[in-house]
Amino acid sequence: MEFTIKLVSPERLRTGLLVLGAFSGLPLPPASRAVDEASQGRLSRLVSEGELDDKAGSSVLLHGLAGVAAERVLLVSFGKADPSGDKSWRNAFAAIAAALAATAAKEAAITLDETALPPGRDFAWALRQASRIIADGAYRFEPPRAEKKHKKKHGAAKVAFILPDTGETLEEAVRQGQAIAQGMALAKDLGNLGANVCTPSYLADIARGLGKQYKFEVEVLERDDMEKLGMGAFLAVARGARQSPRFIVMHYRGDKPHKGKGGKPKSHPVTLIGKGITFDSGGISLKPGAEMDEMKYDMCGAASVIGVFKAIAAMALPVDVIGIVPATENMPGGNAARPGDVVRSLSGQTIEILNTDAEGRLILCDALTYAERFKPGCVIDIATLTGACIVALGKIPSGLLANDDELADELAQRGMDAGDRVWRLPLWEEYQDLLKSNFADMANIGGRFGGAITAAAFLSRFATAYKWAHLDIAGTAWLSGDAKGSTGRPLPLLAEFLLARAAADKR
Repeated sequence: MEFTIKLVSPERLRTGLLVLGAFSGLPLPPASRAVDEASQGRLSRLVSEGELDDKAGSSVLLHGLAGVAAERVLLVSFGKADPSGDKSWRNAFAAIAAALAATAAKEAAITLDETALPPGRDFAWALRQASRIIADGAYRFEPPRAEKKHKKKHGAAKVAFILPDTGETLEEAVRQGQAIAQGMALAKDLGNLGANVCTPSYLADIARGLGKQYKFEVEVLERDDMEKLGMGAFLAVARGARQSPRFIVMHYRGDKPHKGKGGKPKSHPVTLIGKGITFDSGGISLKPGAEMDEMKYDMCGAASVIGVFKAIAAMALPVDVIGIVPATENMPGGNAARPGDVVRSLSGQTIEILNTDAEGRLILCDALTYAERFKPGCVIDIATLTGACIVALGKIPSGLLANDDELADELAQRGMDAGDRVWRLPLWEEYQDLLKSNFADMANIGGRFGGAITAAAFLSRFATAYKWAHLDIAGTAWLSGDAKGSTGRPLPLLAEFLLARAAADKR
């Protein structure tokens, strides 16, 4: 999809589809008003007669509107002006994205003026969000089929944003939104692939391909390397699988070299760790059969990290980022880890495995210890970790737990900026008592209650050397039912976080 910015009068623009906005109970915005005047008041009559619903995202499509050069005009409701947030604005643009993906028009234009911006937002924010939402709305996963059906392709291939002349240079914001959507598309593809295709080695190959394309370094450790390092927790999960595990490390340096003279760290990189269980059967603690197919999505944390590397590399973002992906299957078998086994982690701490289905924390803990060698400024792990998080928060926000208030607040704000929200849960010392073991330093589960919190409490024991945050995306990484598929979350949040870090570094 190709995006451009145009400074033209909307009623004069020749395009296949012209998108205009309207707020419930308010006068038409300037661009919509210009088209209304050119069409002898057609839009205002349509609104006054109640043909446009007040709900944000509702729309009316008009063909051959007199006085207007566009072939079609789509009037979209932005709902009631919301002084407290931008949800209505996002709902409207989600509807616009769906309309652009379905239209027969090959070119479209969207009007955007100051009165249509949510409170506290500027054009750069709006264009980044709009281009990302629209490009993401055009995403389609192409499943393998016996016969390729040659359907007539719909959807606008070229989209112009019609803006007032503000004197700003805003093309970069559009490119950023498009790059984030490209990263999301990669993350969705990885999640949607079957586990027989998207194996640990496949993830490693994808990472290597990105590194080659965008000129960043990728290192892949194999089983022998992990055994030499002493990653006993990670390898315990991998023992039952025939697919060989991979430990993927990506170095994106932006314009700041990671190492100075003598190999000493020159900066303190942001480090992202993505859980990469490419299929989770539960191991010996076998999961129920119903909906087990969705356990191919247990690597969506890894997919989001790989996808965000594609996004920041496409943006050429001046940040220093490390990406770590511990990747393996969790399978039953004669050599699989058993409940009651005690393993030694890379940190030296020992773990009693009470439930082999609490495997994500076992691969993440070794990755958290490995991250210390990079002297990170902060570490964020992203994982489809616990069903308990879905019980606590539903499928709207991702869970957030952290050992640093400033980092937690920063992530929460960037989630609001991206429309990819999180909600913080407590990480009090009392929860650590639930992980006591008679046979090791800790158990890998903490009982029935507070499961999302005790999982994070477990991880926190391996994240004492730096600022750390944990994103539990079990409820947000994919959808079930008729809409089954990867969502690409929390890549928008991570991208906004890194964009803000890059902007802060410039200052």
